[in-house]
Amino acid sequence: MAVTISAVVLLGAITFFLLKSKSVGAGGALVLFFFGFFVAGTGAAGPITDITTSIAQTIADLRT
Repeated sequence: MAVTISAVVLLGAITFFLLKSKSVGAGGALVLFFFGFFVAGTGAAGPITDITTSIAQTIADLRT
């Protein structure tokens, strides 16, 4: 059975657990959030999306 999950949900859950385990502080999490937010508005967003999609597709192909 295949389970799909949004990258936003996955990264949000990881951030939540890092904050709860005190591995990263609230200030660091906020900086990373704004970094991601502003990177999404640049020309780097397309290649990052392409790389992420390619990695996800490769993992899916390996499972079949």
